[in-house]
Amino acid sequence: MPELPDIAIYLEALERRILGAEITGLRIASPFLVRSVDPPIKSAVGHRVESLRRIGKRIVIGLDGELFLVLHLMIAGRLQWAGAGAPLPGKKGLAALDFDTGTLILTEMGSKKRASLHLVCGAAALDEHDPGGVEPLEVDRDGFAAALQAENHTLKRALTDPHLFSGIGNAYSDEILHAAKLSPIALSQRLNEDEITRLFEATRSTLLAWIERGRTEVGDRWPTKVSAFRAAMAAHGKYGKPCPVCATPIQRIVHAANETNYCPRCQTGGKLLADRALSQVLKSDWPKTIDELERKRGSP
Repeated sequence: MPELPDIAIYLEALERRILGAEITGLRIASPFLVRSVDPPIKSAVGHRVESLRRIGKRIVIGLDGELFLVLHLMIAGRLQWAGAGAPLPGKKGLAALDFDTGTLILTEMGSKKRASLHLVCGAAALDEHDPGGVEPLEVDRDGFAAALQAENHTLKRALTDPHLFSGIGNAYSDEILHAAKLSPIALSQRLNEDEITRLFEATRSTLLAWIERGRTEVGDRWPTKVSAFRAAMAAHGKYGKPCPVCATPIQRIVHAANETNYCPRCQTGGKLLADRALSQVLKSDWPKTIDELERKRGSP
């Protein structure tokens, strides 16, 4: 799912192409995409783009007349930029927004269509799409601490809760926790002041670094490689690969469709966190530390 750094790069690319442009047409290929009825989605045609912003993981295209297009890409939604009037690409094409400067195409891979598009009128209606989490690149350390410790969650859950923090998901939470050298299952209300500061600084530095990396990679081009899995990531999607800090194999916890990746030496003091699926299979053979796991793997 595109997260804060990815959305930031999308927004910068959109600003260069559609800020001030007029919507000349709107083509909807999937009946599941549009989730609002009043005002009608087609009423966006003829309006000009006055602003672009992010609300959580949503892209908001502000139009004249206090209209706002709210786009949530969810897991597999992606944006493409093409010449004016470009056709929708086969089964994955959901919608095309035609501007006098070109065409913005929304695609989504897979059979489950989860991406959504709303057209709302007025600031109050737009606010209803805001989960309320603090902006991690705008809040100060004390505001960050207040959000983090509002409830006693694991750090992984707290960082990815849109009601607490805006725009952070599965991928960048792994990277933030690795940079902060904190366990994903540490409880938020049990952190000491130094650990909170470390997490705050790691959150800012990680998100800013990935935004800058995206800018460097994309330049003035359209971002085409938006993915939750990046070769340069330290932990996310790197199960079994060496930690870039200590070379210990990255470990994981799998829960439903989500996976948490972490370094047991850098983040958990050498302790292996129990993965439910593997724990049920291995039972008493489940190793408690990374050293024990490596001994088991090395034994004949």
